[in-house]
Amino acid sequence: MINIIISGAPGSGKGTQSDLIVKNFHLRHLSTGDMLRAEIAAGTELGNQVEKLVSTGAYVPDQLMIDVISNAILKIDDSYNGLILDGFPRTVEQAQALDDIFERTGKKISLFLDIHVDETELIDRLLKRGQIQGRKDDNLETIKERLKVYYAKTQPISNFYKTKQLYHSIEGIGTIEEIYAKIDNKIKSFAKK
Repeated sequence: MINIIISGAPGSGKGTQSDLIVKNFHLRHLSTGDMLRAEIAAGTELGNQVEKLVSTGAYVPDQLMIDVISNAILKIDDSYNGLILDGFPRTVEQAQALDDIFERTGKKISLFLDIHVDETELIDRLLKRGQIQGRKDDNLETIKERLKVYYAKTQPISNFYKTKQLYHSIEGIGTIEEIYAKIDNKIKSFAKK
């Protein structure tokens, strides 16, 4: 079993790289962004709460995200070779809760992959994505707020996983294929152990 956390600032390419990892390693992809956007699209009570937060660049409260992820992890069947978490954990509290969830389910985190991209490139990517996909949260004001929140709340989880010797930095500049090759090498190196 390979259980991966993929992290990086908004626009770093987590979703794109997760899709390639899922395809090549047959992992279950849990994207909190996709889950929350589905709730918003369905007009659920959770979706309405989330939409208000996301439109301002704020994070969804820890306990709400922990509950969403916990339920998703418990529903994963054994037909997968593991899972990849994209967009979770985003705070140290969520990382600690994830450890508890994994301990209860008898799973372990294998790798924490942290994709690094400079801020100018991130903003450029997100503005282009907003134009192409029509995502309301990909406007300059919201992007800047999301990055500010990311640097304050999410970046500190890198140290959490460094102390557990699970942390791996990935340079996120280059073609999709070049970035994926770096990730693929890290996963295959882990699998050989």
